[in-house]
Amino acid sequence: MLPKRRMPAVRLDDKALAAYLDSHLVGSSMGVRMFNAAKRTWAGTDAGAALARIEREVAGERRELKQLMHALGYRRSWFKAVASRIGALVGRFNPANPLRSGGGASGQLELELLQSALKGKECLWRTLLELARTRPELNRRRLAELLELVQRQQDTVAGIMRGTAPERFAK
Repeated sequence: MLPKRRMPAVRLDDKALAAYLDSHLVGSSMGVRMFNAAKRTWAGTDAGAALARIEREVAGERRELKQLMHALGYRRSWFKAVASRIGALVGRFNPANPLRSGGGASGQLELELLQSALKGKECLWRTLLELARTRPELNRRRLAELLELVQRQQDTVAGIMRGTAPERFAK
């Protein structure tokens, strides 16, 4: 583990932070759609119920991110808002798993994409925790809770991957 460094007083670039948060907002929209698709792939199974729970959590975190942006006085980029809508249309086809099959490579890739999305969200919460040292509007306690939540979500998806891998790749 690296030693803790003392951060010098820094004035954050609001334009850069707003763009970063807006990009994660676009990603969170995609995340909700990805978990919705996975929930349907695994409907009727324990995995489907777990993925439905995570979908609800991701949607709640998305709302919280929007509220945070508003509280910081940031507005959405019109370009990213349009890109998000286009992504929603493309996402309906679930390119990672178009047949909505939990088996084989498609099912595996869908779960791996969910893990990647969750890793990105983990990076967001970790980054904001660091920035909270210089921005009192960023609630460190809540960010730590969100970090714990995403780690539980990652563990759940990893458990689904491990628990279903043998049947997914069996002949």
